[in-house]
Amino acid sequence: MKHGANIYKYAKRIECDPEEIIDFSSNINLYQPDINFSFSSKEVAQYPDSEYKDFREFLAQKYALKKSQIALFGGATSAIYELFASLKRKNVFLYAPLYGEYEKAALKTKKNIYKINRIEDETQPPLDDSIVVFVNPSTPEGTYYKNIKELMTKWMELECTIVLDESFLEFEALASMRQEINNYKWLYIIHSFSKFYSCAGVRVGAIFSHKKNIQKLSTPLWHLSSLDVNFLTKRLSDESFEKKSRELHKIQKEELTNILTESKLFTEIVESDSNFILTYATNGEELWGKLLEQKILVRKCASFDYLNNNWLRFAVKDVASHNALKEALLALS
Repeated sequence: MKHGANIYKYAKRIECDPEEIIDFSSNINLYQPDINFSFSSKEVAQYPDSEYKDFREFLAQKYALKKSQIALFGGATSAIYELFASLKRKNVFLYAPLYGEYEKAALKTKKNIYKINRIEDETQPPLDDSIVVFVNPSTPEGTYYKNIKELMTKWMELECTIVLDESFLEFEALASMRQEINNYKWLYIIHSFSKFYSCAGVRVGAIFSHKKNIQKLSTPLWHLSSLDVNFLTKRLSDESFEKKSRELHKIQKEELTNILTESKLFTEIVESDSNFILTYATNGEELWGKLLEQKILVRKCASFDYLNNNWLRFAVKDVASHNALKEALLALS
């Protein structure tokens, strides 16, 4: 299972409609308020600004950056591939486990890949003059590394290019390192809007970096649709969204943790700083299959370095989904 949210594949396997599956594999914000959003035929007929100046200015104000420090892409994954295509250094150190597309992007650009098991020791240094990739909060277990500034200082001393993925940062209002792009030229921040802003169908991701780095990144002409930009602007402009999201997230994450703990099916439940919880069961792969039979899809983790399919990840969901999961786990206890 390389990614979450492949409900269509598994719905076909168990012969049901995709809408019938409760998808705990997809770590999208459960808070999804309606938006008063409309789009006219005239707006659809017009070409958008190919440089997206207004949208970049909007994001610059929100994140206290300059618009020259922002590059936009059709999702964070597209940003990752374009970034690696632009980087000339050949040695890449992946602090694993992490999002699998980083390794694919490094392979595609014929770089030398080295992996450091950050779970055992995140302080292990890379070679100097290399590319470092670190996800904070991490995936798949959601750990926020409070010593990230210390780690970055060491990588800076080694004159490394630093790629820091902060896609899960906003669920718990954790400290970002994005302002460090003003202090270190070779720092790139990967930012996904899909997760926290609950819009996986809106394909917009960003890279924050020094303006000279941004100028070297290439994007196709009109690579974002007006629909995507306008929807995301509406969502980010909703002043109550972040507050209500975090309040609900806190309550629901505690509820999910209690359900997993009370089932007594897991020998390990990893404390998380994000909107998903990693667990281990000695019969995890079997448990995954039995949950799928009950139309509950969770994330198997063998695609992550150093893990296997006895490690299962559960995204934080709503009350109804949690109740369904609780009943299913109790039936398997």
